[in-house]
Amino acid sequence: MPQMNIYPKMIMDALATVRYPGTGKNIIEMEMVEDDLRISGLHVSFSLIFDKPTNPFLKSLVKAAEAAIHAYVSKDVEVEIHTKTLQAPRPEVGQLLPGVKNIIAVSSGKGGVGKSTVAANLAVALAKMGYKVGLLDADIFGPSMPKMFQVEDARPYSENINGRDLIVPIENYGVKMLSIGFFVNPDQATLWRGAMACNALKQLIGDADWGDLDFFILDTPPGTSDIHLTLVQTLPITGAVVVSTPQKVALADARKGINMYQNEKVNVPILGLVENMAWFTPSELPQNKYYLFGKEGVKNLAEEMNVPLLGQIPIVQSICENGDNGTPEALNGESLVGQAFMSLANNVVEQTNYRNESMEPTKIVETKK
Repeated sequence: MPQMNIYPKMIMDALATVRYPGTGKNIIEMEMVEDDLRISGLHVSFSLIFDKPTNPFLKSLVKAAEAAIHAYVSKDVEVEIHTKTLQAPRPEVGQLLPGVKNIIAVSSGKGGVGKSTVAANLAVALAKMGYKVGLLDADIFGPSMPKMFQVEDARPYSENINGRDLIVPIENYGVKMLSIGFFVNPDQATLWRGAMACNALKQLIGDADWGDLDFFILDTPPGTSDIHLTLVQTLPITGAVVVSTPQKVALADARKGINMYQNEKVNVPILGLVENMAWFTPSELPQNKYYLFGKEGVKNLAEEMNVPLLGQIPIVQSICENGDNGTPEALNGESLVGQAFMSLANNVVEQTNYRNESMEPTKIVETKK
């Protein structure tokens, strides 16, 4: 039986039946088939071009193209498909942020203790001190930074930098900032599986133009989760700042958060603790202190765990108001709370420098293969 002859048009017609998901166009129309088609007897080879190596449809389209040739040309055809990408690949883990000097995780054992407020004001205070600062809203399921920085309507765009399309962070108050809140409907809950959330976080880290930073602040989700694991497996975190209220329930959870970072497999140094809502001071009686959640609970925990107390932040009405208005309290260096945040930032710088002088750089937690 004579061997069938295969012509380029037969292959291209078969590939024209393969549609790219979501666009309604086939891969020929989308110019995804490289001009390198080679036919040798029953052996056919060519390349498919994708926008980036992480294209979610890459594997499925390769299989669909092979199946189309077998269906419309012959099941005896030996198909060899190569893939090419227009975008340079994301750097390897460990080389993602070459221009970042210090990565600080702001963490809390439980929600509702003001962790995001502390992270936002710490970032602003560091920027006021003249440092180059980036802030990543890693609280994927409850992103609040767009509101706190008065940039809820901002929509980040991408620029091609060294062959890669990188997200350009939004900048306000001298802080570069990215949040999943820029990419989702703020009125709807973010219902994602853990793997989806972790992949989104990796994109905000590795596919963004963070540039040169003295401090890269991570506003992490409360508690311990897949997100925390992704962060320590993706970035060499310089140190953690743990936020808690003096309340006993919050302190118990804060202790768990400290233990997570001090786990021998994670081994991220604790720069210190922040006591938020340390006391209430009414504006008409600025000298009075009312200890609503207990007195100096975080200070005592810091002594017990042998870590520094970085700051005590009182409750005043302006913290809530300025957070809602998108004007962090640290912008007002004359206010009582503004001064407290500036003092916190000074202590974070001091502890970071001490940590860098006295300890080896943090190692990224290796994933099991």
